[in-house]
Amino acid sequence: MTSHRYDDIVALIRERHAACGSTTVVAVDGPSGSGKTTFADELAEVAGGAVLHLEDLYPGWHGLAATPPMVAHGILEAIAVDGIGTASRWDWVADRPGDTLRVPPVRLLILDGVGSGAAVIRPFLSLLIWVEAPTAVRKQRALARDGGVYAPFWDMWAAQEETHFRAEETRRHADVVVRTHA
Repeated sequence: MTSHRYDDIVALIRERHAACGSTTVVAVDGPSGSGKTTFADELAEVAGGAVLHLEDLYPGWHGLAATPPMVAHGILEAIAVDGIGTASRWDWVADRPGDTLRVPPVRLLILDGVGSGAAVIRPFLSLLIWVEAPTAVRKQRALARDGGVYAPFWDMWAAQEETHFRAEETRRHADVVVRTHA
Protein backbone atom coordinates (compact mmCIF):
# COMPACT_ATOMS: atom_id res chain seq x y z
CA MET A 1 0.00 0.00 0.00
CA THR A 2 1.38 3.42 -0.87
CA SER A 3 1.33 6.24 1.68
CA HIS A 4 -1.49 8.12 -0.05
CA ARG A 5 -3.75 5.11 0.48
CA TYR A 6 -3.35 5.59 4.24
CA ASP A 7 -4.64 9.17 4.17
CA ASP A 8 -8.26 8.21 4.89
CA ILE A 9 -7.24 6.01 7.81
CA VAL A 10 -4.95 8.67 9.25
CA ALA A 11 -7.81 11.18 8.98
CA LEU A 12 -10.11 8.71 10.74
CA ILE A 13 -7.57 8.24 13.54
CA ARG A 14 -7.34 12.00 13.98
CA GLU A 15 -11.13 12.23 14.28
CA ARG A 16 -11.20 9.71 17.12
CA HIS A 17 -10.67 10.56 20.75
CA ALA A 18 -8.03 8.77 22.78
CA ALA A 19 -9.70 5.93 24.72
CA CYS A 20 -6.58 4.91 26.66
CA GLY A 21 -5.65 7.92 28.73
CA SER A 22 -3.86 10.35 26.43
CA THR A 23 -2.90 7.53 24.03
CA THR A 24 -4.88 6.79 20.90
CA VAL A 25 -4.74 3.02 20.39
CA VAL A 26 -5.41 1.44 17.00
CA ALA A 27 -5.65 -2.34 16.63
CA VAL A 28 -4.66 -4.06 13.39
CA ASP A 29 -6.14 -7.55 13.67
CA GLY A 30 -6.87 -10.41 11.30
CA PRO A 31 -5.64 -13.92 10.56
CA SER A 32 -2.00 -14.87 10.19
CA GLY A 33 -0.40 -13.91 6.89
CA SER A 34 -3.08 -11.36 6.00
CA GLY A 35 -0.60 -8.47 5.94
CA LYS A 36 -1.18 -6.98 9.41
CA THR A 37 2.45 -6.29 10.25
CA THR A 38 3.25 -4.61 6.95
CA PHE A 39 0.06 -2.57 7.23
CA ALA A 40 0.70 -1.60 10.88
CA ASP A 41 4.33 -0.65 10.25
CA GLU A 42 3.46 1.46 7.21
CA LEU A 43 0.53 3.11 9.02
CA ALA A 44 2.81 3.94 11.96
CA GLU A 45 5.32 5.52 9.60
CA VAL A 46 2.68 7.65 7.88
CA ALA A 47 0.79 8.57 11.06
CA GLY A 48 3.80 8.97 13.34
CA GLY A 49 2.94 6.21 15.80
CA ALA A 50 4.61 3.40 17.68
CA VAL A 51 3.84 -0.27 17.01
CA LEU A 52 3.46 -3.04 19.58
CA HIS A 53 3.82 -6.39 17.79
CA LEU A 54 1.85 -9.03 19.68
CA GLU A 55 4.13 -11.74 18.27
CA ASP A 56 6.65 -10.46 20.82
CA LEU A 57 4.19 -11.40 23.59
CA TYR A 58 2.31 -14.59 22.62
CA PRO A 59 3.38 -17.15 25.23
CA GLY A 60 4.32 -19.79 22.67
CA TRP A 61 2.42 -21.50 19.91
CA HIS A 62 -0.52 -22.27 22.22
CA GLY A 63 -0.68 -18.75 23.67
CA LEU A 64 -3.21 -16.87 21.58
CA ALA A 65 -6.00 -16.95 24.19
CA ALA A 66 -3.70 -15.68 26.96
CA THR A 67 -2.45 -12.67 25.03
CA PRO A 68 -5.42 -10.24 24.86
CA PRO A 69 -5.93 -10.18 28.66
CA MET A 70 -2.18 -9.75 29.14
CA VAL A 71 -2.19 -6.75 26.77
CA ALA A 72 -5.32 -5.21 28.33
CA HIS A 73 -4.35 -5.67 31.98
CA GLY A 74 -0.57 -5.50 31.84
CA ILE A 75 -0.11 -2.79 29.25
CA LEU A 76 -3.22 -0.79 28.35
CA GLU A 77 -4.60 -0.35 31.88
CA ALA A 78 -1.27 1.19 32.92
CA ILE A 79 -1.06 3.44 29.86
CA ALA A 80 -4.65 4.60 30.48
CA VAL A 81 -3.50 6.21 33.75
CA ASP A 82 -0.26 7.53 32.17
CA GLY A 83 1.79 4.68 33.59
CA ILE A 84 4.20 2.37 31.82
CA GLY A 85 2.68 -0.92 30.71
CA THR A 86 4.71 -4.09 31.08
CA ALA A 87 4.59 -7.64 29.82
CA SER A 88 7.07 -10.46 29.38
CA ARG A 89 8.42 -10.86 25.89
CA TRP A 90 8.33 -14.43 24.65
CA ASP A 91 11.70 -15.97 23.90
CA TRP A 92 10.77 -18.09 20.88
CA VAL A 93 14.19 -19.75 20.70
CA ALA A 94 14.21 -20.88 24.35
CA ASP A 95 10.39 -21.36 24.38
CA ARG A 96 9.96 -19.48 27.66
CA PRO A 97 9.30 -15.98 28.98
CA GLY A 98 12.06 -13.52 28.20
CA ASP A 99 12.86 -10.00 29.28
CA THR A 100 10.25 -7.43 30.28
CA LEU A 101 8.80 -5.22 27.58
CA ARG A 102 8.00 -1.70 28.79
CA VAL A 103 5.42 0.35 26.88
CA PRO A 104 5.09 4.02 27.81
CA PRO A 105 2.15 6.24 26.90
CA VAL A 106 2.56 7.77 23.44
CA ARG A 107 0.34 9.86 21.22
CA LEU A 108 -0.47 6.91 18.92
CA LEU A 109 0.05 3.21 19.68
CA ILE A 110 -0.73 0.63 17.01
CA LEU A 111 -1.32 -2.92 18.20
CA ASP A 112 -0.33 -5.43 15.52
CA GLY A 113 -1.44 -9.01 15.80
CA VAL A 114 -4.08 -11.66 16.13
CA GLY A 115 -6.14 -10.84 19.20
CA SER A 116 -5.42 -7.11 19.22
CA GLY A 117 -9.11 -6.40 18.59
CA ALA A 118 -10.42 -8.78 21.28
CA ALA A 119 -13.32 -7.70 23.49
CA VAL A 120 -11.07 -7.23 26.54
CA ILE A 121 -8.95 -4.75 24.53
CA ARG A 122 -11.77 -2.89 22.73
CA PRO A 123 -12.53 -0.43 25.57
CA PHE A 124 -9.01 0.99 25.07
CA LEU A 125 -9.29 1.25 21.27
CA SER A 126 -10.03 4.31 19.22
CA LEU A 127 -10.06 2.32 15.98
CA LEU A 128 -10.12 -1.37 15.03
CA ILE A 129 -8.80 -2.35 11.59
CA TRP A 130 -9.36 -5.85 10.24
CA VAL A 131 -6.91 -7.08 7.59
CA GLU A 132 -7.79 -10.11 5.48
CA ALA A 133 -6.59 -12.08 2.48
CA PRO A 134 -7.49 -15.40 0.87
CA THR A 135 -6.32 -18.42 2.89
CA ALA A 136 -3.90 -19.68 0.20
CA VAL A 137 -2.27 -16.24 -0.02
CA ARG A 138 -2.02 -15.96 3.76
CA LYS A 139 -0.44 -19.38 4.16
CA GLN A 140 2.07 -18.76 1.38
CA ARG A 141 3.04 -15.39 2.90
CA ALA A 142 3.39 -16.75 6.43
CA LEU A 143 5.46 -19.74 5.41
CA ALA A 144 7.67 -17.64 3.12
CA ARG A 145 8.17 -15.07 5.88
CA ASP A 146 8.99 -17.49 8.67
CA GLY A 147 10.48 -20.34 6.67
CA GLY A 148 10.30 -23.79 8.18
CA VAL A 149 9.75 -22.41 11.70
CA TYR A 150 6.02 -21.75 11.22
CA ALA A 151 5.16 -24.69 8.94
CA PRO A 152 4.68 -27.32 11.70
CA PHE A 153 2.44 -24.93 13.64
CA TRP A 154 0.25 -23.47 10.86
CA ASP A 155 -2.75 -25.78 11.38
CA MET A 156 -2.63 -25.50 15.19
CA TRP A 157 -2.38 -21.69 15.08
CA ALA A 158 -5.12 -21.47 12.43
CA ALA A 159 -7.43 -23.52 14.68
CA GLN A 160 -6.75 -21.13 17.59
CA GLU A 161 -7.48 -18.18 15.31
CA GLU A 162 -10.74 -19.71 14.13
CA THR A 163 -11.90 -20.35 17.71
CA HIS A 164 -10.79 -16.88 18.81
CA PHE A 165 -12.38 -14.98 15.92
CA ARG A 166 -15.62 -16.94 16.19
CA ALA A 167 -15.93 -16.13 19.90
CA GLU A 168 -14.75 -12.52 19.60
CA GLU A 169 -16.50 -11.62 16.32
CA THR A 170 -13.58 -9.30 15.67
CA ARG A 171 -14.33 -8.63 12.00
CA ARG A 172 -17.89 -7.60 12.87
CA HIS A 173 -16.55 -5.04 15.35
CA ALA A 174 -13.99 -3.59 12.94
CA ASP A 175 -14.26 0.05 11.93
CA VAL A 176 -12.25 -0.54 8.75
CA VAL A 177 -11.71 -3.70 6.67
CA VAL A 178 -8.58 -3.90 4.51
CA ARG A 179 -8.24 -6.63 1.89
CA THR A 180 -4.78 -7.56 0.70
CA HIS A 181 -3.82 -9.80 -2.21
CA ALA A 182 -0.73 -11.59 -3.50
